[in-house]
Amino acid sequence: MAPSAVDPPSSSPPSPDVPRILIPEKLSPEGLALLSSSGFHLDIPSPGSLSPEDLAAKIGSYQALIVRSETKVTSALLAAGSKLKVVARAGVGVDNIDVKSATEQGIIVVNSPSGNILAAAEHTIALLMATARNVPRGDSTLKQSKWERGKLVGVEVGGKTLGVVGLGKVGLKVARVASQGLGMRVIGLDPYASADVAKAAGVTLVGSLDELLPQVDFLTVHTPLLASTLNLLGEEQFKKMKRTARVLNVARGGVYNEQALLKALDEGWIAGAGIDVFTQEPPKEGSVPLRLARHEKVVSTPHLGASTVEAQENVSIDVCKQVVEILKGGLPTAAVNAPLILPEEYRRLQPFVK
Repeated sequence: MAPSAVDPPSSSPPSPDVPRILIPEKLSPEGLALLSSSGFHLDIPSPGSLSPEDLAAKIGSYQALIVRSETKVTSALLAAGSKLKVVARAGVGVDNIDVKSATEQGIIVVNSPSGNILAAAEHTIALLMATARNVPRGDSTLKQSKWERGKLVGVEVGGKTLGVVGLGKVGLKVARVASQGLGMRVIGLDPYASADVAKAAGVTLVGSLDELLPQVDFLTVHTPLLASTLNLLGEEQFKKMKRTARVLNVARGGVYNEQALLKALDEGWIAGAGIDVFTQEPPKEGSVPLRLARHEKVVSTPHLGASTVEAQENVSIDVCKQVVEILKGGLPTAAVNAPLILPEEYRRLQPFVK
């Protein structure tokens, strides 16, 4: 089979002076073309074909690694990447990358903090509506020639209360759509949120989960997965919610304690859930994540929050531009383990970067 334009034939090894980039997960053609046109050697194995051991054995000869959410960039992998200058995450979250180890080894970690904002927000709204109106069950039962209209009575979202935990770019977008588009009352919790920005988005700020949870009909969480947000909601929190409430997660698996959420659904503490992300992806047979995904009160999707054509292109181009800049001796625009460089500072510092 003829080699692609972005994957030179193995019979012509790259010059030792040409930076090499390993891309073990799918990246948009636009991003690959950007890297290829910059003169770098790209190694693009079939997605999923490299085991962690294979990846560790190969990584030592590359200056850059570009991943999505499936590749685990561990401390051991980073240590094996003796030539690595940059690890790029084509997406927002970097919880699959050991950022601390990368920093200690002088490896820049970059992401695309804004490329999939709209996609994630829209998927949140999609799950909100799907859980409210039993859309997946209606579809699946009708495809089985069953007419179960009487069993699938839903609820309206207009006039209901949506709680948003985390008012970053995605959280604010969801809040605006819910408030201005769906006519919902929106209350939010974020210790770093601007009161003026929240007000402009139609959000009333509250000071704690204890204040927020009893009020909401729907709850969505848009926070990174940190020590402070891991298992943010457990049994105690679910018990404080209305029995008619529904929860959504298009952020990170682990923000909700999955075992507690499963119990909350079984015990009737809440009415339902729309879940796009899990602590184990894909969930394994017999695991709590898979039991949760299969639960009759759950609308589950396989991490589709950023899975739109537009978002894939946006994040790919964004991180590829940063990789090119770094490998050419420049500065990134969205490094998660380096200070933000403003344009005027960038111009002043650029002569010293190399």
